[in-house]
Amino acid sequence: MPRYDFRCRDCGDFDGFHPLATVPDAVACPTCAQPARRRPGGGALLHGGTTAMRLLDSTARTASEPAVVAAPPPGARRPVSRNPLHRKLPRN
Repeated sequence: MPRYDFRCRDCGDFDGFHPLATVPDAVACPTCAQPARRRPGGGALLHGGTTAMRLLDSTARTASEPAVVAAPPPGARRPVSRNPLHRKLPRN
């Protein structure tokens, strides 16, 4: 759940956790119960170590750091096609 920053005039800054769809412009201060306005800025998404976040990070990383294969794995054989049309293709 995203974390948002709020500022109370008397008590200062504090964090609030709200769903993206229902972020209020003001909440009650947990110390003095006065209205505290949300500070400008984006929410910070927490729990970045989840499986979904690791998958997204590794997928994005492949664009700039692709895995390079120098040679086929040892013991690997060339695939053999059983399609008779493939026999007509040029060989390397």
